[in-house]
Amino acid sequence: MNNSSPLIRIGLAFYLILFFTYLLGPLVLMGITAFNSATFPQVTPWEVFSFEWFSVLFNDQRIITGLWYSLVIGFFTVILSVSIGLAGALILTQIWPKVRATFYTVIIAPILIPGVVLGISTLVFWDRINVMLGLSPDSFLQNGIFLTVLGQATFISSYCMLVFVARLQRYDVGLTEAALDMGATHVQAFRKIQLPFLMPAVASSAVLAFLASFENYNTTIFTHQKFATLTIVLSQKVRLGIDPSISALAFIIVALTVFFALLHEVRTRRAQLAIANGAPVGAVSKSFAMPKMFAGNPAAVVLGVFVAVAVGVFAWAQVYNPEPAKQAYTAEKRAIQAKAIEAIRQKSRDKARERQMKGPKVFETQKGTGSESPGQGSFGNVFKPGNLEEAAGAKDKKKKPTGVNPGQGAFGNIFGTENLDKVAPKKEGN
Repeated sequence: MNNSSPLIRIGLAFYLILFFTYLLGPLVLMGITAFNSATFPQVTPWEVFSFEWFSVLFNDQRIITGLWYSLVIGFFTVILSVSIGLAGALILTQIWPKVRATFYTVIIAPILIPGVVLGISTLVFWDRINVMLGLSPDSFLQNGIFLTVLGQATFISSYCMLVFVARLQRYDVGLTEAALDMGATHVQAFRKIQLPFLMPAVASSAVLAFLASFENYNTTIFTHQKFATLTIVLSQKVRLGIDPSISALAFIIVALTVFFALLHEVRTRRAQLAIANGAPVGAVSKSFAMPKMFAGNPAAVVLGVFVAVAVGVFAWAQVYNPEPAKQAYTAEKRAIQAKAIEAIRQKSRDKARERQMKGPKVFETQKGTGSESPGQGSFGNVFKPGNLEEAAGAKDKKKKPTGVNPGQGAFGNIFGTENLDKVAPKKEGN
């Protein structure tokens, strides 16, 4: 099949649109709701364009505190996870080959364990250690930040180790052996040769560790105690009801992610250009002179446009006043509500007038047709006051049955009191 056929290109374009819509659609919608003045995150109906929810976000002390705890915990988690992951990767490449598979399985196992189990086990383990050492419940072993860092590093270090293992597979061990042959110690060979080679893996694993720590919830919910991270605060706010300030926070996080991704792409592209031109990589990749940075680097152009738009929006937010638009929207909304209420009232009045007009016509029609019986008014004369007396007299007449034997009442006079006297002599004769 020809890959350049129109049908395949249309199908591929449709798939790409569907894929990116599914991937980025929720983020775009959430970002839009951050600029709507509605009290609940919504795109429609659109009320007034406003930056007020960003102000609400920055004034929310719980979110600011949770963000600070997330940054602190993420920082220590990165240090611990990268160190453990690097050590595990180095040991994995140097231990006896027959034990290597078992060691790899043990190091990777925490990734397969649910985060809830890791959180509970971390809490119980360090509580037992605290009791065994005879420390108080307020000791550092029961500190929420300490427990959270250890609980998160339990599985995040496994991810870091995978990054280092992938990098070490391309490392030439002969470089270290040559350094040792030239009189360098193992520490010097590692610091001068192997560690610079691993620096890209260090940066990648650090970013991975920080993001995994920043968004972690399953483990942190059991270990944070009074140090609620951002994810814990957001989950609590969602249970109690959310407002668009959450959308504003999500918009800021996405914007920062895009910014750093573009910055990384710019630096990577500059390094590639340096290698292609034969210039020193470090000298060119660290240079951000504007004419050179944009030359042959589309990512730099996108980054420049992104920064310019961000600065412009920030400056506009400082002078933009949404109050006139809010007042106009409120007046328009009240006018629509008043119009709807008036329409409902008018409909009720029309129905009442229609009933009033139909009532006399029905009465005149019944009276003019002569369909009534003599002495009978409208509606069959059912509301005549004398109907009760006539009904009582009719019942008295109906009580006198026709064709009854003389001296015998209704139902064969079986309830007459004289029947007892008639029955008693028969019993005596028996």
